[in-house]
Amino acid sequence: MDEDTDVDTVASLLGDDCARTILEATAAEPLSAEELAERCSVSGPTVYRRLETLREQDLVAEQTRVDDDGHHYKVYTATLDRAVVDLTEDGFEIRLSRTGRMADRFTEFVEDLR
Repeated sequence: MDEDTDVDTVASLLGDDCARTILEATAAEPLSAEELAERCSVSGPTVYRRLETLREQDLVAEQTRVDDDGHHYKVYTATLDRAVVDLTEDGFEIRLSRTGRMADRFTEFVEDLR
């Protein structure tokens, strides 16, 4: 796992229904926070808190869109491609694969060959 990723935070996010719904929904298509609040059946502030933590862990990306009226809004897309949890004698390790990082995927592939 990369240095910026916190195992406990990622495990907590993956155990959270709202965070999982956000990841699943945004893996299919970019969605706004309002759309995600509807899908998760939670308040806007709850979605924004989850999105902030997901962004801090680089599990979602944020883009600005402009609607037909010229108003700006943000949409979110999952960057998490795969999560693998291993139990070692030192504890749990989580390996994350993110979309859009071909160099990282190649490095992970080579490391897995060892």
